[in-house]
Amino acid sequence: MTRLEIILACVAALSIIFNVGVFVYARAAIVRLLSVSEELGDLQEMVNSFAKHVKGVYELETFYGDQTLHHLLEHAISFNEHLETFEYIYGLTEKENVEVDEEEEEEEDATEEENQET
Repeated sequence: MTRLEIILACVAALSIIFNVGVFVYARAAIVRLLSVSEELGDLQEMVNSFAKHVKGVYELETFYGDQTLHHLLEHAISFNEHLETFEYIYGLTEKENVEVDEEEEEEEDATEEENQET
């Protein structure tokens, strides 16, 4: 082998090693991003649930007009709106969960309608 062939073989080997390393790193970064995306989606759902619960309590006759609950409701809503700015992140994995959530909401609505009829 000539000196040029040896240099080209070394450069090719380094290039292959570098490309494999970049592939492994990119795959690990994507897995972490998807994990964070799922966690942010779960956090958004929890905040939505909390805001709905506070709103439900605030609308009860016993607590209607209570300033503390009113401020808590406003805080929950503003926090929820602030979390929506991260929708592009948790939207990565939410597309898969949207169909399941829609089916669950339809089942809950049907159950509520049945309860109201009785």
